[in-house]
Amino acid sequence: MANDGTPLDKARQAYRIELPRPQRPSVEDPQALLHAYHPDYASDSRVTLKVGVNRNDPCHPQLAALLQSDSSSNDQLLANANHIETDVLVIGSGGAGCAAALIAAENSAEVLIATKTRLGDSNTVMAEGGIQASINPNDTPQAHFEETLQAGHHAGNKRLVEQMVLDGPDVIRWLIQQGMQFDVDQQGNLCTRRAGGTSADRVLYYRDYTGLEMMRVLREAVRNHPHINTADNSPAVELLSNEAGHCGGALLYSIDRQQYTVVKAKSVVLASGGLGRMHLNGFPTSNHVGATGDGLVLAYRLGAKLQTLDSFQYHPTGLAWPQTLAGTLITEGIRSAGAQLVNSRGERFIDELAPRDVVSAAIIRECSEGRGIRLASGRQGVWLDTPALEQQQPGMLAQRFPKFLNLCDKAGINPHHAPLLICPTLHYQNGGVVINEHCETTIPGLYCAGEVSGGIHGKNRIMGNALLEIISFGRRAGAAAAASHPLPHSRELTLAHLKRFRREIANSGLASDQSGPLLFPHYANFTRGAM
Repeated sequence: MANDGTPLDKARQAYRIELPRPQRPSVEDPQALLHAYHPDYASDSRVTLKVGVNRNDPCHPQLAALLQSDSSSNDQLLANANHIETDVLVIGSGGAGCAAALIAAENSAEVLIATKTRLGDSNTVMAEGGIQASINPNDTPQAHFEETLQAGHHAGNKRLVEQMVLDGPDVIRWLIQQGMQFDVDQQGNLCTRRAGGTSADRVLYYRDYTGLEMMRVLREAVRNHPHINTADNSPAVELLSNEAGHCGGALLYSIDRQQYTVVKAKSVVLASGGLGRMHLNGFPTSNHVGATGDGLVLAYRLGAKLQTLDSFQYHPTGLAWPQTLAGTLITEGIRSAGAQLVNSRGERFIDELAPRDVVSAAIIRECSEGRGIRLASGRQGVWLDTPALEQQQPGMLAQRFPKFLNLCDKAGINPHHAPLLICPTLHYQNGGVVINEHCETTIPGLYCAGEVSGGIHGKNRIMGNALLEIISFGRRAGAAAAASHPLPHSRELTLAHLKRFRREIANSGLASDQSGPLLFPHYANFTRGAM
């Protein structure tokens, strides 16, 4: 690092609105930038898994430790637990879980949603930028397909990406039928904006809280459906297998009652979300408090194949100051509207609508080479130049970004006059459980949808594809799970898979006192009680 950057107070004094503000010339290759500065490419960012179906695959060290940890579940817990039955058990109540539950129920299944906190508490609620769908005359699903693959460094599953982009228009229709609102122009046409790494205005949105609006209507639909029950504050702590090795249910833990329940199900949909609260590489996160990678741990112990375990998205614009709000997401929609990124010297240094991983790497480079803005804690960031945007487009922030203004009010910042200090925040889990076009995993009876699944975004995701993915594949998972017909002899549920996994850990020589799933980050002070 050339120096320690410019102290925050000094950088504030030096800040000036400059219109237009030219971008500093750069001939750096994006791949070289990523390899030099993105956290995924650091020499200590991966280890090799020693046990499980992904043995010998690369994995982030923190995730590897959790995947290869022991479980606190045992036969005694199973024997003493309450027992209930349902057709479809959905683990997770974000957008993917609720969509799966609704479609499964529409297909005559009795559904139970088990959620770690409350119905709808999820990363979906926090999604601000919007949802991608190719609906404009000058856009095509083919362009959406190609740009999704390109942004993901061509590591995505083409068949899954094809399904997602073709589902786009119907997903929007379905959401509107559920009651979801979208911003429209004076003629009543759906408003769209461009995401980084794309060539067309393809992102539909509702102000800057699209995910919150989506969860409002999905939550209402779930609560009002006569064939969907919910178990709040009841995280899954183990998946259960039958004598054929199929997934036949899960062990839930009621935080309120400190009791365990075995749920027998004809099929299980895992929609448990991401892992931002693991704070990989020490980064702050935009994720909700329950995003601790539980689904990956449970699926892996059962024997489900995972993929792309060494790739994660660091969103470029997480709030860096004040510290109490560190990591809070500032929507990409503001950059799409014209806000620029500026270093301590007053320079633009990157195309703000380049792919997210490239923009994040560029911010880290500025800080590493002494052009960042330094906090007393030592963490650095750069400016998000909202005053210049407001001067160019008066009233823009109030009209289109009310949630952002509420965040600024909490932070004690007037974005009309002062820029915001931002830095990359851990945002999304690019990989996950391997699925096919029907959301089936490699374990019969277990389906996956949403962020816990892998193969769609490759090694980088573009704005708006997450909300599209969770509805597209959530609906597919719900339909497939409802149509599942388990073997007639698969009634007894056991922890046989866990016993095999423990033997493999013992034979590998791994030594760890860690147990999983994590359920909550350490600072949540959560302790699982006895029965």
